[in-house]
Amino acid sequence: MQSSSRRAFLVGRRTERSPWETFLARLRRVAQGTVYDFASEAGSARLVPGHMQDVYHARSLCVEHGVTLALDGMPLADRLDDSPVLWVEPGAAMARCERLGPDDPRWFVQPGCLIGELEQAGLPQFRDQPPHLTVAAWLADRRGCDWDCGGTAASGLVHAMVLLADGTQANLGAFGVDNRKPLDNLRVQGMIPRLFELASAPAADELRVDGLWNGRYRLDALQPAAGGTINLAHLLLGHGGELGWVEWLVFDERAGSPAERPYELRYGHRPGTDAAAGDMDQAVRALFDPDGVFPEQGQRF
Repeated sequence: MQSSSRRAFLVGRRTERSPWETFLARLRRVAQGTVYDFASEAGSARLVPGHMQDVYHARSLCVEHGVTLALDGMPLADRLDDSPVLWVEPGAAMARCERLGPDDPRWFVQPGCLIGELEQAGLPQFRDQPPHLTVAAWLADRRGCDWDCGGTAASGLVHAMVLLADGTQANLGAFGVDNRKPLDNLRVQGMIPRLFELASAPAADELRVDGLWNGRYRLDALQPAAGGTINLAHLLLGHGGELGWVEWLVFDERAGSPAERPYELRYGHRPGTDAAAGDMDQAVRALFDPDGVFPEQGQRF
């Protein structure tokens, strides 16, 4: 019988994998989609999921291996070169866009659907937005999601199913006396009181500047303009890919774009964060992603 040392001499010793190589190998074993390795020093790769299950696996592996899970395709995203990162790009396998019913004004939209497709479908809130962006990248972009303070209903966003950092699926939508669905989720149930506390705190008043919201995350959605309805999904508008991974969205085509502001003043004019905003931002982020699974982008606006 051939000894193990003799066998090792003949075939050569197997090189031990680095932690990054181990992460990639495990991801490739379970992913139905495609994994591209950028061969960077810190570790950087892109996953184009073949199914939402790929994202579930990726999140779990990222947590286990200390890898950041970042949304790919977002305008002005940081490079994230200092630590291992997996960029996830929602592609054609996650790009459904269809009405909920024949005469229903609401649309079911997956994260890989392109903004140009939504505009062509007749949703006016996407007029003048970059047609090449995925709806996930648009939702994360703070410059695009730039409605007036308390006016996030103009986005037409009705519901959002979100994968949180701990693997919980959160169904975010309208919230009030007649709609308590978010309370069905224990994780969200624990977050809601604190979110409302933050939105009504004196520091939040300081973030309302000339009708614009001067914060990273849209807590103003919890205090909508007169006649508006509180919708927890609006917290994701311009979230920078920092609060969770969007599985699917529902939009209402009856919402309009913010025509009350001239086009040249419509997007990218939020004043930028200050110290008060930073404290509020960190408090919101801690509720959604306390362990930093998703990236914290340096580019805020």
